[in-house]
Amino acid sequence: MTKPYLKRKFYGRRKGKTLTQKRADLVDGLLPRIALDYDKSNNRDRSAASFFDKDYNEFWLEIGFGDGAHMAEQARRNPHVGHIGCEPFMNGVAALLCEIDEDNIRNIKIWTNDARDVMDGLKDATLDRVFLLHPDPWHKTKHHKRRFIQGATVASLARIIRPGGILRIATDDQGLCEWMLWHMTRCKSFEWTAKSAKDWRDPPDDWPVTRYGEKKLAGIPVYMEFVRC
Repeated sequence: MTKPYLKRKFYGRRKGKTLTQKRADLVDGLLPRIALDYDKSNNRDRSAASFFDKDYNEFWLEIGFGDGAHMAEQARRNPHVGHIGCEPFMNGVAALLCEIDEDNIRNIKIWTNDARDVMDGLKDATLDRVFLLHPDPWHKTKHHKRRFIQGATVASLARIIRPGGILRIATDDQGLCEWMLWHMTRCKSFEWTAKSAKDWRDPPDDWPVTRYGEKKLAGIPVYMEFVRC
């Protein structure tokens, strides 16, 4: 039977360079043990807590975690949090698996397909924090419909983040920044926390420094934080 998530059109890469043997072994051995099962999550009665065998105080979702550096560091710093990461690019997944294996991180679950699949399956107000860091800007006008932040996804985020929960967004692309800010400020369920330029020019105090983030400092990164009303 064709799984429901395969019906959703996906844009972007799923594979890059050939994985090293170590990373390939982790994909074969470790990933199945910490991967989300979509068939179990594809309903709106599924809480974030139900994905984990251990009780956690909070549950965070990272959409498109790239090489996993930010997610792994957040998991290390916040062992009381259950972390769900979504990333279709298998080379990035393999990179995160290396960090999980080397540091014995046990509070991460991974979904290797479109994050919207997980979002659609979650119950209301089940997440405490969501990260969307440096998503693909899809520069061409005809591709803007592929950008992650759209009216429908903002509404979905508003549904699954609890009141008082946080949505963090980062980009170094001015066009995408304006696009995301326009969509976010149109949604009455979120409040932008910035009070001055410093609030969006500087990352939050608990923001881990990653190789990707350091590389992007050559541009003009923007850090936006929204609170679910």
